[in-house]
Amino acid sequence: MKLLFRLFLLLLVSASSVHAWSLFSSAEEERYPGMGGDFTLQSARGEISLKDFRGKVVLMYFGYTSCPDVCPTSLGALSAALKKLDDEEMQQIQPLFISVDPERDNVEKLREYSRYFHPKMIGATGNLDYLQTLANRYGAYFRKAEVEHSSMGYAVDHSSTIFVVGKNGKLADMIQHSDSPKRILEHIRAVLEE
Repeated sequence: MKLLFRLFLLLLVSASSVHAWSLFSSAEEERYPGMGGDFTLQSARGEISLKDFRGKVVLMYFGYTSCPDVCPTSLGALSAALKKLDDEEMQQIQPLFISVDPERDNVEKLREYSRYFHPKMIGATGNLDYLQTLANRYGAYFRKAEVEHSSMGYAVDHSSTIFVVGKNGKLADMIQHSDSPKRILEHIRAVLEE
């Protein structure tokens, strides 16, 4: 009787483990839980939302067109990586430059600035409160910093990360400012293959 009871317990534990594993393994793993999400911004082509690009890998960068060094360096490295993608890969990519300086960056200025780095890149912005909420959701940072004795009046301190959103609309990766075009390309291709 004891042997039969032990066998029953063993079978019960095994069945529970298999069921728990199947639930765990079938659930979609989220790399950055609670981060990211859809948004709607203004661009020269009108309103755009993240959901408009479902099925593509979206490469998002928060910055501003008057940025003296960080944005051009980061976007230049991204541009160099994008040039290494073949046509089929490029069809699955949407680069997006989000300005956190809507006071100076209108949609036409953003269109010209973005095109300089890649013809497919879309420049977009929104109102300051919305941009702050959006940046917080993605783990980005920015703040206005007054600059004395400057014709610009102020600069914008900001983080420098390329956010990679997978084809499913979820945040899949974050590429740091210091990464080389080669490393950026590796990150992009890894998400493309998912």
